[in-house]
Amino acid sequence: MELLDDTIVPEHAREVKAEARAFAADHIAPNAEERFRAGEYPWEILEAGMDAGLVAQDISEEYGGKGYDLAQILAIAEEFYRADAGIALTLQLASFGCEMVEQYGSEEQKEEYLRPVAENDQISGLAVSEPETGSDLAGMTTSAEKVEGGYEITGEKYWVGNAVEADWLTVYVKTGDAEDRYSNYSMFIVETDRDGYEAEHIPEKMGMRASKQGHIVFEDCFVPEENLVGTEGGGFYMLADFFNHGRVVVGGHGLGLAAAAIEEAEEFVHDRSAFGRTVNEFQSVQHMLADMRLEFESARALTWRACEKVMDHDDAGYWAALAKTKATETAVDCAERGMQLHGGRSILTDRRIARVYRDCRIPVIYEGANEVQRNLIYRQSR
Repeated sequence: MELLDDTIVPEHAREVKAEARAFAADHIAPNAEERFRAGEYPWEILEAGMDAGLVAQDISEEYGGKGYDLAQILAIAEEFYRADAGIALTLQLASFGCEMVEQYGSEEQKEEYLRPVAENDQISGLAVSEPETGSDLAGMTTSAEKVEGGYEITGEKYWVGNAVEADWLTVYVKTGDAEDRYSNYSMFIVETDRDGYEAEHIPEKMGMRASKQGHIVFEDCFVPEENLVGTEGGGFYMLADFFNHGRVVVGGHGLGLAAAAIEEAEEFVHDRSAFGRTVNEFQSVQHMLADMRLEFESARALTWRACEKVMDHDDAGYWAALAKTKATETAVDCAERGMQLHGGRSILTDRRIARVYRDCRIPVIYEGANEVQRNLIYRQSR
């Protein structure tokens, strides 16, 4: 039985899903173990993804992309993350933050910044989290002071994908001190070659090692006024809308990882013998596999329903939080069960199940920790 079949996928997204599956089989899966061990940025796989038209194509055709919608990006995510989460994250972060520039930026910004990313001449990134603050979007302290001709940014950002590799980032910073703390933040485009911008890689993550995150220090980093995205004080609301889309895609991250865990577990128990029979013949093992399927199918149905709801702007925040939470926690659950079914072999670092187990601990945290998602689910369900 094919776990990631396309019967649940909207018809218009099936072609790109098939392309993503073929690319994952040819370029991601064969390199997964090596890239996990090396912990190096997979430039050549990223370039192959660009050549295949599967990177940064969520940018509209008007600015050089293919205009892939949320369903198409989710379909790609499922396939890429089943093959390897670290490489997949690198491929999907290549245009991170562009959606906000396209939705809220000026025409000049779109032409100058989006087109090179869509044409795979540049890569972008998004800087939100800080060393002491992650999910509290209204608690960030990195600030931008108004000066003649623009702003000077001072502070730090952490866990930033492409902090070192990107040509430019969208950066979320504090620009006000209003009583309504949600109106104190703005988004800026910051080129990474500007004076006052310093970035270094965060070393030795336990999982997703082929994706590189960085620590940025801004020290009076000047950006011109025309680099402000949208209106001053509108950053929190831009980011909240952006994360509704992003959390559905992260649901796809969880689905791909859960599928990988189930595949590995089923193959192992059907090939291994104990007490005179294959391991899959034990009822307790069958129940574990059944539970994995139950959780996976529930998560996948919810995630694709959430995709439709977010695309229709129908309680988007509620559905996005549901999908992100359920799918990423299903990945953790399936990976843990898969480890148990592998027994002692599960702890060997060359095992795919061990990589999946490490990788799946990360999506429950990024794009808003799942504890915060539960807050959103409760508040928006009333």
